[in-house]
Amino acid sequence: MAKKHTIADQAYQAILMDILACELDPGSQIAQSALMEKYDFGVTPVREALKRLEFEGFVRTIPRYGYIITPVTVKDVEDIYEMRAILEKASVRLAVQRASEYQINELSKFAELTYVYKDTESYQQFLEKNNIFHYSIAVAGGNLKLAETLLNLLNQMIRIFNLGLDLRDSAEEMRTEHVALIKSIQSRDSSLAERIVIDQINHSRQRVIQMISLKLEHRSISQNELMLDQS
Repeated sequence: MAKKHTIADQAYQAILMDILACELDPGSQIAQSALMEKYDFGVTPVREALKRLEFEGFVRTIPRYGYIITPVTVKDVEDIYEMRAILEKASVRLAVQRASEYQINELSKFAELTYVYKDTESYQQFLEKNNIFHYSIAVAGGNLKLAETLLNLLNQMIRIFNLGLDLRDSAEEMRTEHVALIKSIQSRDSSLAERIVIDQINHSRQRVIQMISLKLEHRSISQNELMLDQS
């Protein structure tokens, strides 16, 4: 029998989705009462949801105020992209060696995926399919442990990916990279496949870091304006 979702589970999912989509900005402060009003949940479900989110590292408690959405730092981005590069280089190399023609043809269908710039719902659909695309490449390589590890990492990166997508419209650039990657696997060129995937990862990392820098700059300006207003 399937587990019945409680109201606290529903509150958790609603808040988590907005954190992952960056509707709740990394580093922003939130009050429990504001979340109750935003999501139309009572105090107990929201409090339980926040405890769970804090345990998972998505929020932090601020004494005598409320909560802060855990910031995404440049060090976080560097570390997680470094790990992604290690995993994806291995996955594409194995896919070049082991993927069947049928698997490559199936992968080519995902390579054309795209999104609509500034459309949050489109972002989420794209990121879900993008994760499946990279996971499927790893599966085609025949190492399911590697594939599962990569998928887990990609799921953790959804919030980071959202930051990068919002910087500028990179939909065509990313589609072109995906198509080139599949062609390199199809031609059994492991050196080219590794180079394409590393270039793609570096482009994504640069977008995210630039967006974090802009948000930090904006937050610093806002705080300075607030201090001037209070003086």
